[in-house]
Amino acid sequence: MVETQNLSKRYRHFRAVDALSFRVGAGEVYGLLGPNGAGKTTTLRMLATLLQPSEGTANVAGYDIRQQPLEVRRNLGIVNGGMQVYERLTGREVLRFFASFYGVEGRLFDHRLEWVTHLLRMDDVLDKLVREMSTGMRQKTVIARAILHQPPVLLLDEATAGLDVFARRALLDFVLEYKSLGKSLIYSTHVMSEAEEVCDRVGVINRGKLVYEGTKDDALRLGNGNLERAFIRRLEEAA
Repeated sequence: MVETQNLSKRYRHFRAVDALSFRVGAGEVYGLLGPNGAGKTTTLRMLATLLQPSEGTANVAGYDIRQQPLEVRRNLGIVNGGMQVYERLTGREVLRFFASFYGVEGRLFDHRLEWVTHLLRMDDVLDKLVREMSTGMRQKTVIARAILHQPPVLLLDEATAGLDVFARRALLDFVLEYKSLGKSLIYSTHVMSEAEEVCDRVGVINRGKLVYEGTKDDALRLGNGNLERAFIRRLEEAA
């Protein structure tokens, strides 16, 4: 569902992403792991067609990010930490507004709203003003607006940043539920405990380069049962 081919992003003499190649299958959570500044967010922004690659390309749900950016966006959802929503609207109004961008209106919107409300357990959010919502409620609204069109690919970039323990748990549970629907997710984080819980495979990037890729079980063996140890070990070896 996602395939990058020597994907690169250069800013003058600095390469934020350097010839990155990886694949993500249907029904798979791929952990894109790396320290701050490793190139994770830049990679996701290129996949979302928000940044143009300097070299290489990628396919998302069968569409080329360079040649078919509109089709990529129609088949993609993106969530990151700190995303904002309109404070003067209710949760229901926010979702109706964003759903209209994808042609999800009328009876179809009602069905999708019922689906996402059940999936995210957000009955208490729909008729509350955003400015009155807790951080967790806001994040549920952000996730809901990203998946109302039921995209086959979902990108999550530090999506638990700033969340309390209850909201974080709800998001991790959602990742596993969305995967069970046959969807593909890229979970970008530097919190190894989260990756260890939800990811099927992991790719570690450092200074824009892929320095390790394998199944979660392989990575755990590398770290003697601990993903964080494996992560640090591989970065030290790469250095």
